Amino acid sequence: MDQGLIEHVDALLIGAGIMSATVATLLKELDPSLRVVVFERLTRVAGESSDARNNAGTGHAALCELNYTPQRADGTIDTSKAEKIMECFEQSKQLWSYLVDKGMCASGSEFIRSIPHVSFVAGEDVSFLRARYEALQNNLLFRSMQFSESREQLACWMPLVMNGREADTPVAATFSELGTDVDFGALTRALFARLEAMDGFDLYLDHEVRQLAQDADGAWRVHVQDEELDAPLKYRANFVFIGAGGAAIDLLDASDIVEGQGYGGFPVSGLWLVCKNQDVIGRHNAKVYGKAKLGAPPMSVPHLDTRYIGGERALLFGPFAGFSTKFLKEGSYLDMPTSVTADNILPMLHAGIRNVPLTIYLIEQVLQSHEDRMNALREFVADASSDDWTLEVAGQRVQVIKKDDEVGGKLEFGTEIVSARDNTIAALLGASPGASTSVSVALDLLEDCFPERMKTERWRDKLREMIPSYGHKLAKDPALAERVRAHARRSLGLRA
Repeated sequence: MDQGLIEHVDALLIGAGIMSATVATLLKELDPSLRVVVFERLTRVAGESSDARNNAGTGHAALCELNYTPQRADGTIDTSKAEKIMECFEQSKQLWSYLVDKGMCASGSEFIRSIPHVSFVAGEDVSFLRARYEALQNNLLFRSMQFSESREQLACWMPLVMNGREADTPVAATFSELGTDVDFGALTRALFARLEAMDGFDLYLDHEVRQLAQDADGAWRVHVQDEELDAPLKYRANFVFIGAGGAAIDLLDASDIVEGQGYGGFPVSGLWLVCKNQDVIGRHNAKVYGKAKLGAPPMSVPHLDTRYIGGERALLFGPFAGFSTKFLKEGSYLDMPTSVTADNILPMLHAGIRNVPLTIYLIEQVLQSHEDRMNALREFVADASSDDWTLEVAGQRVQVIKKDDEVGGKLEFGTEIVSARDNTIAALLGASPGASTSVSVALDLLEDCFPERMKTERWRDKLREMIPSYGHKLAKDPALAERVRAHARRSLGLRA
């Protein structure tokens, strides 16, 4: 394209991760005539949080993540978040099934596999897990889950975890065959490969969005730096989606929309212990989650995690929290300092004061030695040998800090869509549960930013074709739940 020419597009997406891939897929399926372009500053797609080793959780369905079912003061279990996440993940599986049926890839096993999801506790937490199991049985989506306090049963579910465990400590676990492992890096690459075969879609790697400003008619002027050119490329877009992971904070600020004022970011990095002993890897086939320590961020819930990365079976433990001022793994140490503005400095200070335990926790994590981390692993695998495990850096997560009228500022651990009042630009901020709910997040984005089109019969019919549970609660419709799960089993090659 001529450097002086402004190219017009319907939608311009920033960041080539799972979210942009999902948003672009939905837009092109709903209206193939749309002109959609994606820009990524790295030389590859899925290079940051969507990469399998950078993602703290790969297949969140709330089957085993205990932080999604907090215990109330009266001892009862709040299952609302778990139920929402399960519905969201079921929507993700439906879209992926539709795309596999349409030839996106040869087999669902290229990105998703059945891996049992297990919650494991010991000691006084047994009563909590029992109460959690009983509460989830009220929702039909969780009724295939099993609970046991039998050591023999637990040894069948997770032999590596039970081997050598002290016999006088009460233990319990829940087990679900519905669990999956998702390689979101592989999925993202498959989505973009399919998109690139479509007319009216372009993906540009090694291109960084530097400036964006809104014209009087509502369209956005976007300047994109191509590393091979001195002058920026110029685009004009009717809609802009900022799905750039940690970099979304700065780009949202650059947009200068009122709705984006006051947002800040607190980066948390991650570390994994990665097993290099094939015999140990072969003795474990589950995602086993425990309880997070008090003050730990959600991404640090400890789990012993079987994964398939690039088709190869792997075993990871962690993640351990670290700290870096980078907002992206391949970012700059100036990311956090330069993100502080007059609009967000007070919310950030208030959030910092209110989260001193988190700061202390992160300091303790950063100061851990290899043996300290191995001792944490030995709470799951009693006979773990230090020689079998190596430390690897995981991804960066930027937790959202936002204004709060009551306390000045607060730290959020979920995801949030920030969109302009005129629906012309939106940014996705935050982390957990992230990629696993990408389809539901993308649907929320379309509802926010394309409200009139989402009301049309054409778009709604197409959405129901792709995602049959769209507009319905599977937990309230047993026949529909069984139908979509059966379809996912066939299309994606899952066991349950």
